[in-house]
Amino acid sequence: MERSRDWWIQAQADLRHARNARQEGAYEWACFAAHQAAEKALKAVFERKGQKVWGHTLTFLFQALQEAEAVPAELLDQARILDKHYIPTRYPNSLEQGAPTEFYTRREADDAISYAEAILRFCDRLLHR
Repeated sequence: MERSRDWWIQAQADLRHARNARQEGAYEWACFAAHQAAEKALKAVFERKGQKVWGHTLTFLFQALQEAEAVPAELLDQARILDKHYIPTRYPNSLEQGAPTEFYTRREADDAISYAEAILRFCDRLLHR
């Protein structure tokens, strides 16, 4: 069964969660949710194409997508930044000392959300053409 719609709806929900977390000052969660939104949007594209992909690294998902679609270099750079938010946002042992919530900033959350929005716009064009 083709489930691109489900992946797309969840990508949008994750982006809303990122925005809400930023508003609440949970900047680490905003960054993680932004990553998740981008990941699920990309997986929606693969699902629509009838291709299954595994993994969470946006950079590699984009590289796999480039076999069929031109991906702007700026989106690849944004994906690389979002990839850095996948683990350190959630695990205290990803830092030498301290909890992730003590290190993430509003600016990082703003940037992560902006990058996720750009990736969702790109995926939306691929899904709805």
